[in-house]
Amino acid sequence: MFAKLTIFTSTVLAIATLATATPHIVSRNLPASECSTQPVQCCDNTFTEGSAAGAALLESLGIPIQDLNALVGQGCSPLSVVGVGGTSCSANPVCCQDNSHSLISLSCVPVDLGL
Repeated sequence: MFAKLTIFTSTVLAIATLATATPHIVSRNLPASECSTQPVQCCDNTFTEGSAAGAALLESLGIPIQDLNALVGQGCSPLSVVGVGGTSCSANPVCCQDNSHSLISLSCVPVDLGL
């Protein structure tokens, strides 16, 4: 019994140590004015390419995964006039490097519409 408790405790401590030692990706929202691939896109959903949902989406469209941490936007539509009072996006505003696909946008970064 003592051996099982020791193994369990050691495992929990190892996982906790690994979790605190793993670097976290800090994302910052890009000001809308700095989006070089205008227009800013408003996407229904965003996924990282490496996530299960992102990988499945890319695979279903025959698009290879390029960057596990890059965002993929799904159900995106352009916001043509950023910064004007009536422009809003209630979902996920992003700036994407590749808007050439009809169903998704690739290599996206979150955008702050207020900047």
